[in-house]
Amino acid sequence: MSTLKKVALGSQGLEVAVEGLGCMGMTGGVNGMSIYGEADEAESLATLHRALELGVTMLDTADLYGPMHNERLVGKAIAGKRDQYIVATKFGFEVDDNETWTGSYNGRPDYVRKSIERSLRNLGTDYVDLYYLHRQDPNTPIEETVGAMSRLVEEGKVRYLGLSEVPAHVLRAAHQVHPITALQSEYSLFDRRVEEGIIAAAKEMGVGFVAYSPLGRGFLSGEIKTPDDFEANDSRRIFPRYQGENFYKNIRLVEKLTDLAKTKGVTAAQLALAWVLAQDVVVIPGTKRRKYLEANVAAASISLSAAELAALDAIMPVGSAAGAAYPAGF
Repeated sequence: MSTLKKVALGSQGLEVAVEGLGCMGMTGGVNGMSIYGEADEAESLATLHRALELGVTMLDTADLYGPMHNERLVGKAIAGKRDQYIVATKFGFEVDDNETWTGSYNGRPDYVRKSIERSLRNLGTDYVDLYYLHRQDPNTPIEETVGAMSRLVEEGKVRYLGLSEVPAHVLRAAHQVHPITALQSEYSLFDRRVEEGIIAAAKEMGVGFVAYSPLGRGFLSGEIKTPDDFEANDSRRIFPRYQGENFYKNIRLVEKLTDLAKTKGVTAAQLALAWVLAQDVVVIPGTKRRKYLEANVAAASISLSAAELAALDAIMPVGSAAGAAYPAGF
């Protein structure tokens, strides 16, 4: 029986456990670039099924992941028990009919329609619980994109709408077209940019906040010691934070985190997750292995004192990570 607390995500009626599961790393990456190493379908499916047993029912995927293969994997996992999962998927990176990311974004109404129909086929379902715009298309007004998404709600293809990685003014404009249930953005001790206004704006609007990469793309696990720990085609090799001198500056932050975790008798990853959960948000740590899933769920039971929170804040204040969050062009 799960001990995960359930919370309202946003103010539109969606209830979720405080911890979901990011599925991105379970399949091959984008256009040949691996995401967090090689895939293992059998272990990934076992992890998806174990998640349900542990009460981790919100699965986060996207058409970009694979592309398409990740949604199909999730579809396999939920077959026969669709109503027990909350399925969240995303669109907005333009994926062509050859299942290749074109390098562009697309939020036009016709692409919104094409994307949901394709995702429903991939997932083997007739509705998605939470449908996100993965990234805003700079060439399409957000009002047009969300207007098209709202029609999917009217048709029953989608239950709730979300946005990912948008600034506060875009969230406000979208929310005026149709209520937005969730904003998903990167948030961890390692990346605290959203504390500079966006979380407060979401809360003010009654929009739930979902933190992806709450372990800093795995960096806060303490298991990565050198750049060679990334497999040859691991996408993290192209991220500035994990390259050159930035890597070693950031490792020193993780070492301090690990020391504090040892004094509390938990892992660095669990302490980092507990910190994000203490910010009153929903987290979707990604993993493709049952042992890490179980460890992540255990982190939800860790309580942090005011002194421990202050110590963590001192170790990794806003802006402490060295290097840009994304490569040039992202």
